[in-house]
Amino acid sequence: MPANPAPAPFPAAATAETALTGTAPWTAAGAAADRQSEFSFRVGTRLSENCPPSAAQVASNGGQFLGRTGTISTPHGEIQTPAFIAVGTKATVKAVLPEAVADLGAQAVLANAYHLYLQPGADILDEAGGLGAFMNWSGPTFTDSGGFQVMSLGSGFKKVIDMNTVTAAGAPGPDDAVAPGKERLAHIDDDGVWFKSHLNGDRHRFSPEISMQVQHQIGADIMFAFDELTTLQNSRRYQEESLERTRLWALRCLEEHFRLTSSRAGKPYQALFGVIQGAQYEDLRRKACRDLGAMPFDGFGIGGALEKENLGTIVRWCNEELPEDKPRHLLGISEPDDIFTAIENGADTFDCVSPTRVARNSAFYTPQGRFNLSGAKYKRDFGPLQDGCDCYACTNYSRAYIHHLFKAKEMLSATLISIHNERFVVKMVDDARLAIEDGTFFDFKAETLGQYYS
Repeated sequence: MPANPAPAPFPAAATAETALTGTAPWTAAGAAADRQSEFSFRVGTRLSENCPPSAAQVASNGGQFLGRTGTISTPHGEIQTPAFIAVGTKATVKAVLPEAVADLGAQAVLANAYHLYLQPGADILDEAGGLGAFMNWSGPTFTDSGGFQVMSLGSGFKKVIDMNTVTAAGAPGPDDAVAPGKERLAHIDDDGVWFKSHLNGDRHRFSPEISMQVQHQIGADIMFAFDELTTLQNSRRYQEESLERTRLWALRCLEEHFRLTSSRAGKPYQALFGVIQGAQYEDLRRKACRDLGAMPFDGFGIGGALEKENLGTIVRWCNEELPEDKPRHLLGISEPDDIFTAIENGADTFDCVSPTRVARNSAFYTPQGRFNLSGAKYKRDFGPLQDGCDCYACTNYSRAYIHHLFKAKEMLSATLISIHNERFVVKMVDDARLAIEDGTFFDFKAETLGQYYS
């Protein structure tokens, strides 16, 4: 099968060796580095100062609380943090109009470089004026690097990678694990990744340079460096090798990012976030944060394999090391307990597809927990999805009607439940931000989680 060449039309990138010399390659970026001032982050209220935790709370957390409010400023507007970023993988929040995404209070959307590279092509978005113009979204936008999809789809796991930490025998699983009955579609080397499209089987190449080229063409306000995603199944030895590979890729991403920023001077500045890996190992997480924290990234993404019970600890490890004056994005969470844990340990933004994914199976969020609208008890329930909710779905439609739509396999059911679910998560995070500012965060957390998981 023919390989897909790097996106056009960009001049040839500098050689990889340039980025791997002992000198920092971005020192010669000049005007490109100066343009970083078009993106900024300002810390607001610190959780530990405005809501002083008790000694018991600190002990239970395993360390100091690092949560804070803040403001991210981008060429397309500000993001008040903490903030939940709605996921619009293919330049759309599934089943929801961009206008409705704005109405429900989302401050930004995140799209996926891998999917947009394959369809319709990054050059199409560039020609359209960038991701926001293409999808009629006027606010800030993010793109992730595509690394997760290359690895997860390449291993045949599709939506998720197996995150079990050990096998039944108590040892890590194989470093080249593939989902049962699936073919490995991605092959990694120190320069990048060869992978087959999950759409048609065509062979493609992603490298740090190509990922930067794709993301610059897509045109989001915030991009992520190309990294290697590992799982908790991988051995310690492989985690160490992967971490070094990701560090070297980060250097190459920065060099290509500054080169493209200079060559595309007429475009709005795009911020670049480094991605922190290291799985469940404290020393590797802290090393990654020190290594990438010394590089001129605009912010950082905390990625990789995270066991739910260790999420707060790992986020805290990272944020104890990362520069305090730069934003941190936690990739891929949306459950209420995870959100509060992430916020109090210093995550500023986070994203997840879950609100719309579960909506397509009729699941909806309420303060009392998540319920499934397909149940027969909703057939004659003429109340809203959630009493008191101000979203479009709740103010205009009943559970009975949306239950009917789902049973009739009408697409509108997914639209209405998705609007509600996105509003539920966005508002919960907005309220958490306000609770930090007014000094009631821990009370708000206890009340919210107490109801939700009762």
